Amino acid sequence: MLKQYLPILQWLSTYRSSYIKGDLAAGFTVGVMLVPQAMAYALIAGLPPVYGLYAALVPTLLYGVFGSSRKLAVGPVALDSLIVASGLASLQLATTAQYIEMAIFLALFVGTLQLLMGFAKMGFLANYLSRPVVSGFTSAAAIVISVSQLKYLIGIPIESGSGTLKTLNQLFQNLGQTNLFDLGIGLTAILIIVLLKKRSRKLPGAVFVVTFSILGVYFFEEYHSSLSLVGSIPGGLPSFHLALPELNQWGSVFPLALALAFIAFAEAMTMVKALEDKAQTRYTQPNQELRALGISNIIGSLFQAYPTNASFSRSAIMVDEGARSGLASIISALVVGATLLFFTDFFQYLPNAVLGASILVAVYGLIDFKYPVELWQRQRDEFGVLALTFLTTLLIGISEGIIFGVLFSLLLLVYRTSKPHVAVLGKIKGTNYFKNVSRFSEDIQVDDDMLIVRFDGQLYFANMDYFKKTLYDNVSKKGKALKSVVLNAESINYMDSSATTMLHQIISDLKEKDIDIYIAGAIGPVRDILHTSGLNEAIGEDNFFVRTNEAVDFCLNKGPRTQIQKKISGQSRKFSAKG
Repeated sequence: MLKQYLPILQWLSTYRSSYIKGDLAAGFTVGVMLVPQAMAYALIAGLPPVYGLYAALVPTLLYGVFGSSRKLAVGPVALDSLIVASGLASLQLATTAQYIEMAIFLALFVGTLQLLMGFAKMGFLANYLSRPVVSGFTSAAAIVISVSQLKYLIGIPIESGSGTLKTLNQLFQNLGQTNLFDLGIGLTAILIIVLLKKRSRKLPGAVFVVTFSILGVYFFEEYHSSLSLVGSIPGGLPSFHLALPELNQWGSVFPLALALAFIAFAEAMTMVKALEDKAQTRYTQPNQELRALGISNIIGSLFQAYPTNASFSRSAIMVDEGARSGLASIISALVVGATLLFFTDFFQYLPNAVLGASILVAVYGLIDFKYPVELWQRQRDEFGVLALTFLTTLLIGISEGIIFGVLFSLLLLVYRTSKPHVAVLGKIKGTNYFKNVSRFSEDIQVDDDMLIVRFDGQLYFANMDYFKKTLYDNVSKKGKALKSVVLNAESINYMDSSATTMLHQIISDLKEKDIDIYIAGAIGPVRDILHTSGLNEAIGEDNFFVRTNEAVDFCLNKGPRTQIQKKISGQSRKFSAKG
């Protein structure tokens, strides 16, 4: 039981000496990569770079202890940093100190929600983020992040919290003020990172350009005044600090915290599935992941960390370098801790343009060009969901994008279930197969006095009128010759009270026209509903069949049925209880 809540006990008990090499390589590589990324992502969040290092320390360490995945790398990420920036900008906080305080409190709030969701076993909520929503949201967010970093690349000061369109407008209006030194260093950094990635994905291009740009600036002091530098970074480990803003601000930050908690978990589980498929492993427990992310954010906030999540790029390195346990995350945290203790003075010479360049290259990979094209060719309704999510995120806001994206996908689901596929069936000549007459018109046998209908979906309040209209239309087409209606219920997995009331009415209407109704292939849960609603009595106990061909044979011949046929076709919990 304890191992379920402390996965470190699981992997420690089975740890082998052969795992050390992979964990050391993965942990050190990710740690080195995490240092410049953390500082860059802090800038996206509107925070001083050192807070990125704080967010990369304690949460990463704790995830190594509590995380069930042995491949995820937790810490600051671009998307969550952008959500923090856009959400806090709307609060219009008066001072930088208040902004920092609220960002740290947000981590506490997010972590608490994630922890509660984990203990409430709400991991299933991640399933409500469909792939079109995730793709549209992520691609738009990548563009928003890229636009937010252009000011560092060209050295033009832009007001923080401006929307994407306003930021672009300000950039175009002030192009004449472009700092050519910043632009030159930024473009060179992008070129080097891209070339190194093409040569080998394992080469840490961002680490390379950060190191050499710092050395270049250090040795050419005469250019310091011409460049925008990160500047002084406080050294030492973060101190304990409980951020608690005034109670009247808690309500205003709650929607942002809820969105972050939900998005972070959904992102993490999407990454887990992809990475574990690649590594052919299965360790991750969704509810424990919620608890692990929650604990990482809660305790991280007590040491001045802002909200953190799993990083896909760093997690991919974990897989490539052969990480086998949570020790890799612990080693990454130690690298960050060593940087805070001994190397912060080194980073004061780092150009902001280099951090901006590394972010631009990193987020470019988040833009999905292939999937929208596939959807346009195959399923345009889902392409519409993707496009609406993309445009909402890009033009209105990050939080609104994810909320409306989920709403769009749920509305599409409701629309589809409100008009499910309905097929009129006929018998394939020479067989006992009953298929859609519109698909097999040349090979099918249709009886004028019989209508066989299959309804492909649950029958409930949103589609019962559609079912009724479709059935009555087909009854009318048959005319006065119709004597029997067979409902193939194999695809019906549920009926609500509205639907059962409607079926009572249909049965009554058909009986007035001397038309009998038969049910074939109803599954157990539906048979239970038919019994508890009284529909079995209205239809007639002898009018239930296991297969469509049995119902048709009975309609044609009115032959006797065996006891086992009667029992299986009409069995329900109520029926079984009576024996």
